[in-house]
Amino acid sequence: MANHMAGAAINELVRVGHEELVGEIIRLENDLVTIQMYEGISGITIGDPVLRTGKPLSIELGPGIMSNIFDGIQRPLAMISDYTKSIYIPRAINGPSLNRSTLWHFTPENRIQIGSHITGGDIFGIVPENQMIQHRLMLHPKAKGTVTYIASEGNYTLEDVILETEFNGEKSEHTMLQIWPIRQMRPVTEKLVPNHPLLMGQRVLDLLFPCVQGGTIAIPSAFGCGKGTITQSLSKYSNSDAMVYVGCGERGNEMVEVLQDFPQLKMEVEGKEVSIMERTTLVANTTNMPVAAREASIYTGVTLSEYFRDMGYNVTLMADSISRWVEALREISIGLAEMPADSGYPAYLGTRLASFYDRAGRVRCLGNPEREGSVSIVGTVSPPGGDFTDPPAAITLSTVQVFWALDKKLAQRKHFPSVNWFISYSKYTHVLDDYYEKNFPEFVPLRMKCKEMLEEEKNLSDIVQLVGKSKLSETDQIILEVIRMIKEDFLQQNAYCPFYKCVAMLRNIIAFYDLSRHSVETTAHSKKKITWNDIRTNLGDILHQLSCMKFKDPTKDTEEKIKRDFEELNERMQAAFRDMEEI
Repeated sequence: MANHMAGAAINELVRVGHEELVGEIIRLENDLVTIQMYEGISGITIGDPVLRTGKPLSIELGPGIMSNIFDGIQRPLAMISDYTKSIYIPRAINGPSLNRSTLWHFTPENRIQIGSHITGGDIFGIVPENQMIQHRLMLHPKAKGTVTYIASEGNYTLEDVILETEFNGEKSEHTMLQIWPIRQMRPVTEKLVPNHPLLMGQRVLDLLFPCVQGGTIAIPSAFGCGKGTITQSLSKYSNSDAMVYVGCGERGNEMVEVLQDFPQLKMEVEGKEVSIMERTTLVANTTNMPVAAREASIYTGVTLSEYFRDMGYNVTLMADSISRWVEALREISIGLAEMPADSGYPAYLGTRLASFYDRAGRVRCLGNPEREGSVSIVGTVSPPGGDFTDPPAAITLSTVQVFWALDKKLAQRKHFPSVNWFISYSKYTHVLDDYYEKNFPEFVPLRMKCKEMLEEEKNLSDIVQLVGKSKLSETDQIILEVIRMIKEDFLQQNAYCPFYKCVAMLRNIIAFYDLSRHSVETTAHSKKKITWNDIRTNLGDILHQLSCMKFKDPTKDTEEKIKRDFEELNERMQAAFRDMEEI
């Protein structure tokens, strides 16, 4: 706490002590303030000075964010490591988040000339940050005026003036760098209804429980359920333009695994293999860092995401884990002696979570040229013992629109992704109907049929345990065998699968089910009665080919070839059923 602080504002950044440690004001009582520290406070004594900055906790936005690794308050970990030659972050280290000496090649926007009127959000130049990200330089959202100077094409640092504007006789200079408070949403023209799926190459997620670009997802899981598999698939294969990964309160060894694995993950861009780190930035905040920095890291990540969204990109924010962020809120609340709610969490927990997830969405960006962007938020939740009634898990599930429940029993059977298709859900299925109708008109009925069969199989499994499989009717035996095929050859996977291949695979599997059922039902009262054993015997080769559809490699074969092969399999299957019925 500090006194004689009249005029200070809530969330104002302060420097504490002779070392000028970073802190933030979180409570005001007359001229007495409570300060949340972002560094260790050992050595601070009564009477030490507190320096007000007059600014909220903010981060730097500009070229150099991608491929970088920051801590919870955007201190560059790689630069700190090079400077200190230590594995620890020393106290009171204070420096720029983005490298000031790097030269970036700036190309001015053709439509921006001297005398042009420019307002907040307008793009006035392009900087190629790497092979995947074209960094679109935007005027600060609160700036406007008439252009009096714009730099010519060339190499500039972040601090070089590349644009000057004048408004009401007052001139302003603009660089590539923007400063933005992390707890404040960046403004947009309007929020739009999401209409495009967030695809990640996992069949069970893309088909049964889809999300949209600009959606919110919760992934509750226990240890060892394959959460890392989904996050890596999301990072490597999703149709997002940029990724922000926030390790919020993660154990040190888990963050080390992320830092080691992500640079090794490759994706193909224009025929070249590039590291996914070129479209990814990491906010690494481990459990041994101050708890306050853990609380700020989520806001740092979502502000970085909004910045790239404003350029017109579709961004995905991975927050791992929301549970540990909530624990940080609880510890801060206890320190403030606030009245606790359920399980000791603060009473405003639901509001804080909702306001964080509210920063997701598809928007029409501020400024010209007109463009759209989105921020999708994927938050992992780690409820103790898998208890979904735990307050953070329960509130998260009531806030997000997509729920991917990872099942420990499936994980123990080595069924990955271990998504439980009975508990999981998505509220975006109808939102995407127009997209499916336009691009994959047959998909929605196929998905409905698949879900119905999965539900029916659940009921049949209970009967089988009582009376045995041989006592079931022929149609029920067909359902069980086709569902086994769906589980083992469709929902279970270990490689990337594009959406067109998912739809084609499901179409063939459902077609096999329909043809089998039709053959059994139409011959049930005839002398040439067809049973499931007859189908399995006569169509063994077809069954094998259906099981092998998953091995079609989209990185080696073209989309047209895969579609053609699956269509030919469908034709052979129909011909085989006709021949069997005619015998």
